[in-house]
Amino acid sequence: MDNLFPGKRKLYEGKAKVVFPGDNPGEVYMVFKDTATALNGLKKGTIEDKGRLNAEISDILFRLLEKRGVRTHYLSKVNETTLRVKELRILPVEVVVRNVVAGSLAKRSGREEGTPLPRPILELYFKCDELGDPVWNDEHVLAFGAMSEEELTEVKEMAHKVNGILREFFGERGLELIDLKLEFGRAMTYGSAGEEVLGPIVLGDEISPDTCRFWDKDTQEKLDKDRFRRDLGAVREAYVEVLRRISN
Repeated sequence: MDNLFPGKRKLYEGKAKVVFPGDNPGEVYMVFKDTATALNGLKKGTIEDKGRLNAEISDILFRLLEKRGVRTHYLSKVNETTLRVKELRILPVEVVVRNVVAGSLAKRSGREEGTPLPRPILELYFKCDELGDPVWNDEHVLAFGAMSEEELTEVKEMAHKVNGILREFFGERGLELIDLKLEFGRAMTYGSAGEEVLGPIVLGDEISPDTCRFWDKDTQEKLDKDRFRRDLGAVREAYVEVLRRISN
């Protein structure tokens, strides 16, 4: 991994990606890994070719969203596992939009997994591994200063727009978008003296079977990381199938 960008130090390494400095101010390289984690890091493993598949899927989806008027951190694809993206000051709240009851929502609500929701549910999670990324409401976000009221309103509007665009896009390809996790941040630029200048809020991170749930609309087969979480097998094949459908 270090040899991909000789002479560059890692800025960050997470569960699924490594970030290196870019060649221009305000840009970084985001390298996707084959490693996989679930259950708040308690389950770990490797999914063959996951880095390449998620990079390609994210590349397609970010370009789609940009064309549909959503600001993202995407700039270009560098190689089969790397995207060139804008450097962000990440907002410390993850946004999950749910269209169908699944995963933790099924456990918390007592509803059967697979139950369609009459309207999308938007949930907020404080980004903190030590606390297990707890669920927050608007009042938590504002009281603890994670976002301003204006930022929160903008993030929620953007999340619903992304969900609407992707739900339609996947539906046309025989996939049901069950839910998706989104991260947002402020694009960073630098002034003449090298000082940080924060730009507008944009969509960051990735959009892939790692961060979304996809089910086949006809068979309800799971085509996402739940296959890894639940030991369902054929994990790589599920990611390959998602890429195949959205490439057409």
